[in-house]
Amino acid sequence: MKKVNNNPNPLSSRSQAARIANYLLEGHRITPIEALEMFGSFRLGARIADVERLTGIRPQRRLVQVTNRQGKVVRVAQYWI
Repeated sequence: MKKVNNNPNPLSSRSQAARIANYLLEGHRITPIEALEMFGSFRLGARIADVERLTGIRPQRRLVQVTNRQGKVVRVAQYWI
């Protein structure tokens, strides 16, 4: 089995990476806040690296503007395959 990350709870991280990979492979796009809300992942960038290691597919990335809960416009990464 490939080493996915050094998280103290590797089963949880692998599960998140697998679920995120499936979500992306279905044609969806994802941002960090969506990853937190849907998969409980606080570190989408790390899970994206895991997705790449697990699938051999490098997700595409671009910065998008979103409005946070305080009403401030911020830029975040959005990933897709």
